[in-house]
Amino acid sequence: MSKNSRSSTFGQADIKTEAIAGVTTFFTMAYIVIVNPLILSAPGTGMPFGGVMTATVLLAFAMTLFMGLYAKLPYAVAPGMGINAYFAFTVLLGAKVPWQTGLGVIFWAGALFVLISVTPVRVTIARAIPDGVRTAAAVGIGIFLTFIGLKSAGFIVADHETFVKLGQLDRKSLLSIVGIAITVFMMNRKSPLAFLAGIVAVTLLAWIAGLVRTPERILAPPDFSSVFLKLDIRGALKWSLAPIIISIMFTDLFDSISTFIGVSQATGMLDKSGQPKNLREGLIVDAFATLCAGLAGTSSGTAYIESSAGIEMGGRTGLTSVFTALCFLPCFFISPLAGMVPPYATAPVLIIVGALMFRSVAHLSLSKFEDLVPAFLTIVLIPLTFSITQGILWGFISHVGLYTMAGRRREVEPTMWAIAAISVGLLVMEHGSW
Repeated sequence: MSKNSRSSTFGQADIKTEAIAGVTTFFTMAYIVIVNPLILSAPGTGMPFGGVMTATVLLAFAMTLFMGLYAKLPYAVAPGMGINAYFAFTVLLGAKVPWQTGLGVIFWAGALFVLISVTPVRVTIARAIPDGVRTAAAVGIGIFLTFIGLKSAGFIVADHETFVKLGQLDRKSLLSIVGIAITVFMMNRKSPLAFLAGIVAVTLLAWIAGLVRTPERILAPPDFSSVFLKLDIRGALKWSLAPIIISIMFTDLFDSISTFIGVSQATGMLDKSGQPKNLREGLIVDAFATLCAGLAGTSSGTAYIESSAGIEMGGRTGLTSVFTALCFLPCFFISPLAGMVPPYATAPVLIIVGALMFRSVAHLSLSKFEDLVPAFLTIVLIPLTFSITQGILWGFISHVGLYTMAGRRREVEPTMWAIAAISVGLLVMEHGSW
């Protein structure tokens, strides 16, 4: 490819700089290759670790490449943290939805997201959703992730009398503390390997202590037979699953818009009007990442905020994403090695990511009751019901209701009234008993 041709595709790209940026982004988010399959293959879900790991790598490779070639943006894409825990613990384990049907739910949520992203509906919805509910959802998901991380580390266990209680501080929980310390230490030094270092260190210490066994083989071919294209599309078209489909679609929309706006503002990736560059194209890629996740055999894909690390290293074009995508290819073959990673080794990642998401609470406006209650309900209902759906729906309904009661009805976007009405209908349909 000639220099002029390359420039027309990726802008004025310095290949060496873009390559370094792409590799940097990969290492900041490579933990998802291990963490996501561990979450989705939790006992009771029925999903195999190897198959989900192959799906995770496939989605990350294909959609990150799509982001680079189509949207021409330096953002990496992979199954999202938070939504993967929701899918595993709420949809599969809580609602007892078979994983094949659950993947069908992800597919239909992605189809809705694609429809919204290619039409003006996306802008209408984005403007209608109050910032308080959107921010509160991120905080609630952060607490949700932290709760799961604490459970995986053994700090929290179930109790018949008090629901939960402090667990025994054994070798596994102590290793999780070591993992948190190592990860935080490296994060303070701006290391892109922080999360991976914590996971590897705890796994090695567990191996030395005899808590995990060395796999019979280090490498294995990817597993395209267990979850790939195993989704039940028809089975997902049930009225009882509609709230979950809509909730996943809204969560993906919030996550995508927040990532693009947040990273763009922080790194100067803005167009002449001050908006994130190629936002429409980026959201379309994100939408297809959710739709294709159902086909691949994993939870929703989304753009990763860790992409900012690569952008800070000089990545400014889609070429960065191309290099990041290529870095995922070797990961297809390491499932035996990744399989020896215990849950308490990845627990620090969940806890720390949860803490980072909790920082959004500082941006909430809580001085007025009509702002406080919707944010509060959204935050607490997500972890207490183990459902992002419940937090978001009650946040929508309480926002419209309390703004009306406070005499601020005109401040509610017309679209928000429709969203609140749909939310009421979904709650009645899913939980109503008369």
